[in-house]
Amino acid sequence: MHPLAGDLSILKDSEIESKIGDLTKKYFMTHNTSLRQQMGMMLEDYKAELSKRRQAALEKLMNNGDKSLDKLININ
Repeated sequence: MHPLAGDLSILKDSEIESKIGDLTKKYFMTHNTSLRQQMGMMLEDYKAELSKRRQAALEKLMNNGDKSLDKLININ
């Protein structure tokens, strides 16, 4: 984790997506390799946080899914 990333859990998904887009644009604008390396680490942190959130949301959806369709097909 990048030391300047801070606590990413307090950010909204839309804020993280915005930061990823902004940082990606700036990444390709610079030719400074050291700066690119630092930006790359920040991007990895943002993307990992967003991926973790989406995975948790998917698991929650799968566990709490609508079971009413199970009764739709009645085989007697």
